[in-house]
Amino acid sequence: MIPIRYVEPVFRPPSEAQSLILPVTDGCSWNHCTFCEMYTAPQKAFRARSEDEVLDSIRRTGALYGSQLRRVFLADGDALVLPTRRLLAILDAIRQHMPTVRRVSSYCLARNLKKKSVAELTQLREAGLTMAYLGAESGDDEVLAKVSKGETFDTTRDALDKLGAAGITRSVMILNGLGGQLLSAQHADNSARLANATQPEYLSTLVVSFPQGEARFRAGFPGWEPLDQHGLFVEMERFLLQLELRKTIFRSDHASNILVLKGTLGADKARLLEQVRQAIATPEAAPLRPAWARGL
Repeated sequence: MIPIRYVEPVFRPPSEAQSLILPVTDGCSWNHCTFCEMYTAPQKAFRARSEDEVLDSIRRTGALYGSQLRRVFLADGDALVLPTRRLLAILDAIRQHMPTVRRVSSYCLARNLKKKSVAELTQLREAGLTMAYLGAESGDDEVLAKVSKGETFDTTRDALDKLGAAGITRSVMILNGLGGQLLSAQHADNSARLANATQPEYLSTLVVSFPQGEARFRAGFPGWEPLDQHGLFVEMERFLLQLELRKTIFRSDHASNILVLKGTLGADKARLLEQVRQAIATPEAAPLRPAWARGL
C-alpha cells in the first residue's frame, strides 16, 4: 500500500522495473507524437501535480519504506518540464525522506531543456537526478516532422549535449521502422549520425507498433508502409554499421523487438552486426521472439 495517487495506465522504462514510480506530472506536455499511444487516454491529460501533493507522497512513502528504496523514477511523460526550483524541492525531499535512494531518473523531452541552462541541470544532478531517458525516435528531420515529434536533429542534439555537459547519464531511444519503407535509409543514417554526435551513455531501439491501430499515425504520414521483419533487420544493420560510438551500452531488448541485441558499442559492434546479418540470411535459424511474446 504505497501512499501515492496513480492515474492508470502508468509507464516507465524497462530498466526502472525495481524503482519507485513517483508521479510529479500526469501525462505528457507535448502529446502530439502520432506514433505514441501512452498518454492519449482522457485521464492522462497533462497537468503538473501540486507541490504539496508530491512532497506529501514522498514523506509518507519514506516513512513506510524509506530504508528499502534504492531507485526513484519521476513520472509521467516528461517530469523535466517542471521548473528547476520545483524539481530541486522534490529531489531534496527524496534525499531527506528516502536516504537509501541512489538513483533518481526521469523521461525527458528535448523541448523541456530549451529554457534550462547547463548550470541548472548541474544543480539537478548534484541534488540527485542522475539519469534522463530521451526518446529521440529518429535523427532525420523529415521523419520527425511527419510523426509530429516537434523536434529536429539540432534540437535533440542540443538537449543531449546539455545533459551530457551537466553530467546526467543519457539513455536515448530510437524507433526501428518509424520511417517506413520510403524513409528507412535516411532514418537509419541520420539516427546513427545523432548518436555519433552525442555519444550517449545508453542507446536502445524499439520497433514502432500500433496496438490501438494506425489511423492516427497514417493521417500525418500519408504513404507510410511498415517494414516487414526482413526490412526491420536491414534497417538495423544499416544503423549499426554507421555507429561510431566509444563506450555506449546498447540494448535492443524491449518487448517490441523481434531480435534481441545487447552489447557495448563500439567493442561489440562486429558481433552485433553478425547477429543481425545471420537473422537476415537465415531467419529460420535465428533466435527470434515469437509473435505471442511481443504483445504490447
